[in-house]
Amino acid sequence: MKEENYMKGMLMIIASAFCFACMNVCVRLAGDLPSVQKSFFRNIVAAVFAGIVIYRKHLCLRVEKQNLVPLAMRCIFGTMGILCNFYAIDHLLVADASILNKLSPFFAIIFSFLLLKERITPVQAGCVALAFIGCIFIVKPGFQNTALFPALIGVCGGMGAGIAYTMVRILGTRGVKGPLIVFYFSVFSSIVVLPWIILEHEPMTLRQLGILLLAGLCAAGGQFTITAAYTYAPARKISIFDYSQIIFATMLGFVLFGEIPDVFSFAGYTLIILASLCMFIYNRRQGA
Repeated sequence: MKEENYMKGMLMIIASAFCFACMNVCVRLAGDLPSVQKSFFRNIVAAVFAGIVIYRKHLCLRVEKQNLVPLAMRCIFGTMGILCNFYAIDHLLVADASILNKLSPFFAIIFSFLLLKERITPVQAGCVALAFIGCIFIVKPGFQNTALFPALIGVCGGMGAGIAYTMVRILGTRGVKGPLIVFYFSVFSSIVVLPWIILEHEPMTLRQLGILLLAGLCAAGGQFTITAAYTYAPARKISIFDYSQIIFATMLGFVLFGEIPDVFSFAGYTLIILASLCMFIYNRRQGA
């Protein structure tokens, strides 16, 4: 692989991390609106962008019968992941919510074993255990922890994303194009919450609408830049840079909301990023 392509891939995945951090901040800035309502605008913008890509590339919308179940699971659990993530963003520090969502690769390892029968090596098992120890530091379980429920919802968001990414892996190996997966997922997520939007819609100011549309644009930017990143370089070489989102989230949370994570959260960040680094080094050595 050319060094130039490696640098492009690294810059693209860092750009993606920044876009998703900005999306999380926009979700918080939108104020006291239901998470379901916020997710609708995020997904509808992504659906429009994916539809434009499909139209310009003349892709067929037809999905083969064998791919319907994994596509449906990607849509269902991906929707669960977004709703839980948005709820966590509204009730936790932005950095805490971001790192809990980054548990998804470790859940993907677990569900790849359960659903795809892929073997988990001792190194992978150790990294998963280390990541979940870090998760405990962030969640800080205890009856006196008022943020316990939102933190657990954030963990569920990471789990939903992990299952969804496992389904994306299945679909990718079967030749299903990325824009089609994004399009069906975004449309499905929008339709699922539409009845709630119609019946329980909370009035929004123009400012809130603009911020939510900006969140959708940031999400679309994150989707396209991370896709571009993996066209320049394989995941084993650049995936660790995705955790730069935690740095961006911590900085933005401090500047915009005055948020300062406590020492336990920082310990949790360190353990999860350390687990990711170990996985990254292991994958490079294995050529995975």
